[in-house]
Amino acid sequence: MSMFESLGRYGAALKHAHKRHRSVRALNSLPAEIQRDIGWPVSQRDDPQAKLAALLLGSQR
Repeated sequence: MSMFESLGRYGAALKHAHKRHRSVRALNSLPAEIQRDIGWPVSQRDDPQAKLAALLLGSQR
């Protein structure tokens, strides 16, 4: 396997991960009712314990 094949595979993996992350963010931003209707696990936006954990752990840097 040449160096360029390795770089190509790495680039394709990064592109795939970016698209997947973008799709997950879009689905998580939908209202909870729609998430339930399509079978997506409802994000924990309104969970008080998740809010506390976010406050204690801080935001991503």
